[in-house]
Amino acid sequence: MFAVLGRTANHPVTEVAILADKNPDKQDFLAIDEWTYPELRTILDLAKAQKPLARAHKLPHTLPNRVLACVFAKPSLRTRVSFEVAMRQLGGQSMFITDKEIGMGVRESVHDVAKVMSRLCDGIMIRWFDDNEVRELARHATVPVINGLTDLTHPCQVMADILTVEEHLGTIEGKTVVMVGDGNNLANSWLNASIRFPFNFILACPEGYEPDAGIMDKAENAGASFMITHDPQEAVEGAHVIYGDAFYSMGQEDEAAKRRRDFAPFQINARLLEAAHPEHIVLHCLPAHRGEEITDEVMDGPHAVVFDEAENRLHAQRAILATLIR
Repeated sequence: MFAVLGRTANHPVTEVAILADKNPDKQDFLAIDEWTYPELRTILDLAKAQKPLARAHKLPHTLPNRVLACVFAKPSLRTRVSFEVAMRQLGGQSMFITDKEIGMGVRESVHDVAKVMSRLCDGIMIRWFDDNEVRELARHATVPVINGLTDLTHPCQVMADILTVEEHLGTIEGKTVVMVGDGNNLANSWLNASIRFPFNFILACPEGYEPDAGIMDKAENAGASFMITHDPQEAVEGAHVIYGDAFYSMGQEDEAAKRRRDFAPFQINARLLEAAHPEHIVLHCLPAHRGEEITDEVMDGPHAVVFDEAENRLHAQRAILATLIR
């Protein structure tokens, strides 16, 4: 009796389990430069095509009965809402899960979490601290894993940023994108993007706040056009896109006082922008500490497209979901 229950017509249970753990066609979205330019272009073009349909509530449900697990170790407004809405607009569902519930890497190994979630869900979006743990999760998962943010990179945000640039400036090709502030996960993802997209990236940051050395080396070896400077005025001269982020992020609250001092000369204000291209746009990934890294005058000014950018998180990520999930 046990032998009969333990087999299908042709395969022992062990073989069936092995087959269930394999998905050779699975793709992850962990970093922008891990995708080719044509693939990234296809995602952006899909986002542009889906956007008016989604706004008119006419988007086809291409992912019915699919479930996206949304795992969060950090609080979120845009990441959570945009991914959950995107999944619903595609006809699927989402599930909000905190790090305390799954205890990944603490109560249960990353390997085991990946295997279990792959059996229960159709995709995993994770907003985490440790980039290596996210990569380990993706390595063992048999469903797509999407990097919703780590301390190293923030690829979905930069895909939404590129979508916003192209909506307002026609193309990112040949444009100069200047980030004023920290060489953080966003700067790292802009560097990764500069490997694939033909634009110039400049980071203006205080000394000691440069991007990840490995990512800079990778961009340099790939022939990307980028520069790191400690002079914000020099950086923004003639720039088409001025990009801001908070001087300190979640997990850096203990450094807030020091960072405010170090970054004070790097505030995005009207005087700084006088040197930018006359038709420049201003982006900020949000949340913004108004009066610190950016002034109200700029944030609410005619060149700011910050809330278009926030909305485009939805459209860029929905295109990523539609591309990855089967």
